[in-house]
Amino acid sequence: MGVAGPSPAAAGAGPGPVMDRDEVDRALARLGAEHEAVETSLLALQDHAGRRLLEGAELTGLTRQRWAEAERSITLLWAGFDAYTGALRSARELRSRRRNPGRDELAALTELLRGESVTVPGTPAGAEAGPTLTGGPARLSESFTLERLVERMNRLYAAALDLVVAADTVWSALPARIDLLAAELQRTRRLAHSVGVRPGEHPAGDDLEGITRTLTALREEVVSDPLAFWQPASGSSAPGGGRPDTERYDRQARALEEIRREIEAVLLVRQDAEERLVRLRDVLSRADRTLAEARAARGEVLAKIAASEVPAVSGPPTALQEQLAAAAEYRRHARWHKLSPLLESLEERAEDELLRARESLTAVTAPLAVRAELRGRLDAYKAKVARHGAAEDPLLTERYDAARRMLWSAPCDLRVAESAVLRYQQAAAELWAPRVPGPADGRGEG
Repeated sequence: MGVAGPSPAAAGAGPGPVMDRDEVDRALARLGAEHEAVETSLLALQDHAGRRLLEGAELTGLTRQRWAEAERSITLLWAGFDAYTGALRSARELRSRRRNPGRDELAALTELLRGESVTVPGTPAGAEAGPTLTGGPARLSESFTLERLVERMNRLYAAALDLVVAADTVWSALPARIDLLAAELQRTRRLAHSVGVRPGEHPAGDDLEGITRTLTALREEVVSDPLAFWQPASGSSAPGGGRPDTERYDRQARALEEIRREIEAVLLVRQDAEERLVRLRDVLSRADRTLAEARAARGEVLAKIAASEVPAVSGPPTALQEQLAAAAEYRRHARWHKLSPLLESLEERAEDELLRARESLTAVTAPLAVRAELRGRLDAYKAKVARHGAAEDPLLTERYDAARRMLWSAPCDLRVAESAVLRYQQAAAELWAPRVPGPADGRGEG
């Protein structure tokens, strides 16, 4: 609906000077065009799908309150339009009587076209009476100029259309999206049930039931109170400026997506559960064998190495074996929702157990490694001594035999043996170290 600016008459200054024939004809043409625009807008509002839905819906809350106000506004709109139509018809009939109207006729036309010649019914006094065409206190009747009446109808029309468009936009957007999400929810529930994710047995099953209840309640609220889910656009004066508030819907959609990923993880467990169980058994078996090797090595170390602190070796982890047996039981009974977290925990702990077993074996066999290193060093120095032609040196032979007896005897005292090897190294180093000439050499100081 086009908005006409108020004339001087609309401001309370009277109809003004008498209009001449041309002014009357131009005013009639303009007001006739405005009449057609108003009529088109009102008919479009009458046929708007959102208005029909509002009339037939069981409304609640904010929408019920605002629609009641809008219905009163629409009633006032039609009353104003009927009065506008009657006044315009009277002016046209008066103008059509004579081709060149006289002064009395022009004065009457001026009053009709510019004066407050249109009287429309008011509304009863009272808080529940709703808005008036002027927006002021309720009155039995109100008088307007034609231009002022169009301006007031435009305001009421814009407010009513804004409500209708907002409700229709919410109804067009949210229920359909909720229905699609509900369909996806049903598919997820069937899939969850197939892998044992059920209410009361798994948290995701309880969450799915909660989303179902929330979506049902959300749809009912959207249908009965769409304006509660409308966010007007800030600074926008156009009817229907804004967007649906989808926060609650989005929250449920995100929750369902998280559950769906969890269900997919359970499905993956079902597909490769046997392979993962085989790998787990292999890792735990290697850990057991490593611990057994560490225990055997500890006995050897205690028998062959003296004065050495050898750490104790723990037994196999019975708790992990029990949990592995429980995992196999879950797989046999298709309890995938319980198997999934148990497998993840077992895989991590089994790798930790294998690492612990290897570290235990390394710690237990460390004295043997030290003895082997000392033996290797002793033999390496003996070969070096031989290359220097000192293999028959009495001191070196004595120190080598002493070190060898200590390293190849049981139990071997590593500290004493290491000292013997160091003495042999020092003697060998002194043997082939270059001598500095001195006075005893008979060569002078030169």
